[in-house]
Amino acid sequence: MPSNPAALDHIQDLGAYVSASPSSYHAVHEAARRLDAAGFKRLDELQSWDNPTPGGSYIIRDGALIAWVLPEGAGPSTGFHIIGTHTDSPSFKLKPKPTTGKLGWLQAGVEIYGGPLLNSWLDRELQLAGRLVTLDGTEHLTATGPLLRFPQLAIHLDRAVNEGLTLDKQQHMNPVFGLGDPAQQDLLGLLAARSDTATLDPAQIGGYDVVVADTQPPAVFGANDEFFASGRLDNLSSTHAGLVALIRHAEALFGSASSGKPVGGSAPIALLAAFDHEEIGSSSRSGASGPVLEDILVRISDGLGATVSERRQALAASFCVSADAGHAVHPNYPERHDPANRPVLNGGPLLKINANQRYATDATGAALWAGLCRASDVPYQEFVSNNAIPCGSTIGPLTATRLGIRTVDVGIPLLSMHSARELCGVEDPYRLATVAERFFGTAQGTSQPLTR
Repeated sequence: MPSNPAALDHIQDLGAYVSASPSSYHAVHEAARRLDAAGFKRLDELQSWDNPTPGGSYIIRDGALIAWVLPEGAGPSTGFHIIGTHTDSPSFKLKPKPTTGKLGWLQAGVEIYGGPLLNSWLDRELQLAGRLVTLDGTEHLTATGPLLRFPQLAIHLDRAVNEGLTLDKQQHMNPVFGLGDPAQQDLLGLLAARSDTATLDPAQIGGYDVVVADTQPPAVFGANDEFFASGRLDNLSSTHAGLVALIRHAEALFGSASSGKPVGGSAPIALLAAFDHEEIGSSSRSGASGPVLEDILVRISDGLGATVSERRQALAASFCVSADAGHAVHPNYPERHDPANRPVLNGGPLLKINANQRYATDATGAALWAGLCRASDVPYQEFVSNNAIPCGSTIGPLTATRLGIRTVDVGIPLLSMHSARELCGVEDPYRLATVAERFFGTAQGTSQPLTR
């Protein structure tokens, strides 16, 4: 068992969050459910937000969620402490004319979404999940439960398969979901029947954003229950950590013990930005390259009466922690990692560094993260790529470039990233949430706690 029982409680709650979030749309609605229970207020982007009152608020834009806590005494130039994450994961997205098949099999037409490890999706019980939008513009969530499978070819029919598996994305990645004549079956009808409105007429579905998701429940395992396996840890591990931290921060500011009491110091506006579409480049109205975060920051500052100059002061005083999963050292492939920096599971969250700014960390951000971890009594590990293997990127550089906000890249270490089922340590998600809560509760741009 983990040495800290709170870590096990956190990992079990992370498992519940992942299970409730098979798509980005489910992830933000489950987050909204938790925020509602904590007393946050959902705002409508079509309405005015003048004269905001202290407390928690949030908006949902498609598969993205922005939630924030306005402290007592916030003014026009008050800065933001932002945790940036994303809600999507590599997978497969349902195509138009999705009901296909041949030779007596019913199959679903899907398109590759992002960069999944294709072989990890073989021979699993999978579901379809996402949103259906009817002709009147109403959005409905849908999740089918176990429905699909990518069946692998038997070794008897491919004797060399263990010497190298090659999967053609068009020919081989067509999941089966039944037997019969495709002309007599409507996959959209199945989705409609398993939506949040069971009486939904499939003829009224005007559009859909539906992905494939694993149905195997998350699990704690290992010699000492030190491992946690689940789908979508990249990056629901960070989204969940930021959500837990923001709710706890709100409770600390406005719970019964401190209700109505202003905090001392320079209290920032704590904000969670959970973007969609990071795995495909973030270029959308709900992605980090889009306007959603800037729109919300501007509207909060405008509601506080900020001038253009004061709004720029607020951004200059702000800090963003871009939280996205990173790589642990793989014991079977040590040559793929930097020889000196080799993060391990349960060694603490990562500080992600790249000389070419694929991660946004600089010396100032590194010092802030070090201070936050030290103040939280949480170890951390540095991650840098092997020079011969370029790293990916995150929402961090995008946020820093779009808004000029100083940004640091962090996240928990994983094995099997982009697999249908990824692996992390039980301790690390809890530690990330602990440092995130500390970040929300510090004076602007520092690791120094606010006084109450």
